[in-house]
Amino acid sequence: MSEVILVVDDDTANLMLAKKILGEDFRIAAANSGEAACRYLENNKPDLVLVDINMPDMDGFELVGKMKANPQWRFIPVIFLTADKNEDTEVRCFQVGAVDFVGKPFMPEILTSRVKRTLELEQYRNSLENMVEEQAQQLTGAFRRISEMQEHVVVGLANLIESRDGSTGKHVKNTQTYVRMIAEELERRDLFSDALTRDYIEKLCKAAPLHDVGKIQVPDSILQKPGKLTEEEYEQMKSHTTCSSTILDEIIGDVEEEDYIRLAKDVAMYHHERWDGKGYPTGLSGEQIPLGARIMALADVFDALYEERCYKPAMRPIEKIYQILAEGRGTQFDPTITDVFLSLDKQLREHLENRGW
Repeated sequence: MSEVILVVDDDTANLMLAKKILGEDFRIAAANSGEAACRYLENNKPDLVLVDINMPDMDGFELVGKMKANPQWRFIPVIFLTADKNEDTEVRCFQVGAVDFVGKPFMPEILTSRVKRTLELEQYRNSLENMVEEQAQQLTGAFRRISEMQEHVVVGLANLIESRDGSTGKHVKNTQTYVRMIAEELERRDLFSDALTRDYIEKLCKAAPLHDVGKIQVPDSILQKPGKLTEEEYEQMKSHTTCSSTILDEIIGDVEEEDYIRLAKDVAMYHHERWDGKGYPTGLSGEQIPLGARIMALADVFDALYEERCYKPAMRPIEKIYQILAEGRGTQFDPTITDVFLSLDKQLREHLENRGW
């Protein structure tokens, strides 16, 4: 099917001449004013528009201005038709977005040549855009697969570290779920909205499995000790927070974006800080503690209490855990985040019933 060319000129003779010159190779639509051209464009999309500059009511420049302002019309190529040989006019033709101009009176060979060249260039442009879009989709798919692989590796590493104290990966999966529940509920309530963007939530959930990565440097004799830790052993256990920064740099520092690395470090380093400043490793208090770490703290303690560990049995019923968390509101935990977490009782119970372990 041949291309459609819209010719816009208030001179009927010019319309007929253009149709005679181009009609053998193209389908020609005619409009005798800018208003008529706009009406045509509302229901049709020609491959090229030839526009006379000097027309009453709406001249060619105004028509092309309307076309470029309309998302549906702006990429239709335009060639101006003009008897004005003034250089300023030629410059303005290109300034308003035309791809070419043809002088009047028409010379058939020149008009045909300019039209064919413009349509060929448009075909090349469309082909290039399609190629770029296709390659972008392929790259997006490849990037998604790489990201998924990286996440599987990260979670697998975290599971290996956690399995050293007998948690068999439950803690990694559970805390990641609880972190998402808390963060999404905070977002729904428009709390911490200056920081808690959708991108931040996704990065936080991706970082959550790495919160205890520093335990890789804690001896098994401490991680698996069934009884109470000595003061020296406890200091070694606490060191897993400060070890995390170097470990994260070594493991994922070269393959992940800077914002994610920073967030993962914050979560791993500060999730044992307390709202009242009596936590570790640095004694931060209140909102000095990074938001992600404050969210992680609730998720971490809830799961540690609910699940059996080598040094303690599982705590039941769940109301006992809620009471402990409520007692820590404003001392151990961020009061706002605590309130939100405790309001998620239904979701928490559904997760605990459906997780299949």
